Amino acid sequence: MLKLLAIDDNRENLGLITATLEDQSVEILTASDAEVGFEMFLQFRPRIILLDLVMPKVSGMELLERIVAVDQGVDVILMTAHYSTDSAVEAIQKGASDYLTKPIEVEKLRSRIAKLILEAQRREMTLRLDQELIDAYQFEGMVGRSPLMMEVFARIRRVAPHFRTVLVTGATGTGKELAALALHRLSPAARGPFVVCNCSTLVESLVESELFGHVRGAFTGAIQDKPGLFEHADGGTIFLDEIGELSQAAQAKLLRVLQDHQVQRVGSVVPRNIDVRVVAATHRNLKTMVRDGQFREDLYYRLAVVEIALPTLANRREDLPLLERYFIEKFAEEYKRPIAGLVRRAQTCLATYPWPGNIRELENVIGGACMMVEGNLIDIGDLPERFRVPLTADVFMDDKFLSLEEVQRRHVINVLEGVGGNKMRAAEILGIGRATIYQLLSKMKLEERTDESA
Repeated sequence: MLKLLAIDDNRENLGLITATLEDQSVEILTASDAEVGFEMFLQFRPRIILLDLVMPKVSGMELLERIVAVDQGVDVILMTAHYSTDSAVEAIQKGASDYLTKPIEVEKLRSRIAKLILEAQRREMTLRLDQELIDAYQFEGMVGRSPLMMEVFARIRRVAPHFRTVLVTGATGTGKELAALALHRLSPAARGPFVVCNCSTLVESLVESELFGHVRGAFTGAIQDKPGLFEHADGGTIFLDEIGELSQAAQAKLLRVLQDHQVQRVGSVVPRNIDVRVVAATHRNLKTMVRDGQFREDLYYRLAVVEIALPTLANRREDLPLLERYFIEKFAEEYKRPIAGLVRRAQTCLATYPWPGNIRELENVIGGACMMVEGNLIDIGDLPERFRVPLTADVFMDDKFLSLEEVQRRHVINVLEGVGGNKMRAAEILGIGRATIYQLLSKMKLEERTDESA
């Protein structure tokens, strides 16, 4: 049952409130001392508080600020025998839901409380509906109901039973590994292993050994036989993330494995048959890399028998409320905290953010907010600094017509500011290589020096 806490140093008034509301669907708690009332608030977490404005030691306005600082979602109604427009406005600004004058009119109090109970019941129903939506629109660990994501889900369902190789493309943080895992789980190889390899972290001199294994004595330090990742994935699926980072030599060896379904350990002359499904992923444009001679054309067509493109979060904003609820529930359970959701202004803030880091960034933001929040509703103050100071304030201004070069320059600056100047992270978010971002920054600095000298 919904809890209501009345805090008033006048015991007769507390008795009146109890008698007036005893037939309402609330559990009534009372306190005649402000500090005792605050302790009861912390212990029982009532959803409605009736709070006297003038009390000894601690004023109702001060107690209001302390309560709202802990829980933005609580409905606080201030009561006073000395009404003034200024104090009413101040109370509302500090988070009060309503303001009643004494002596309290019984019917007015009953009406106000009935409305708050109805709102609380609607919120509860909304939370239940949100959970039903998450259950309905969750697909193998991915959440979405936008047309773009429904098409992705349908494509994975069609492809999974038959694929040997699939290419998953999309910006950093869009969920490529989840898509790969979904393909594996829905494939005939679901009972086999799912092996993950991030190609961007492989040391060039050890790529062949890591992927295909080696025999003892094949090179300095090879003190025993070692199977590669492809052998570990035998009978299952291997996920080759950031496939565009492989060197030309490694690409050639990978192509041979995909063609022959055999691996040959470094230092061995005996090939080994393998049965492995391959899901490759990249945030880069492999067609452009093929054109520029950075990626083998034959390997590209071998991998891209089927291509699944994941949309950015900016292109599927209708999924944002569902994803927010999904991550809040995930972290509330993980941190053992009763977090109910976001206040409206925090929702608006997240809805207008460009999300350059996509789903991964949203997950990190919600996870951090769930650690920071003190009450059961996440507010703007619980979000990272970049959400409290709009990035677009002086970045995009009011210009309607900009060159592509200027848009690119401003976007790079925007992302760099958002990640605290971390160039590696900015390059990852922008979907470009390390060398490219340094070239862009070098060019931007050159332009600035030219402008200053002019």
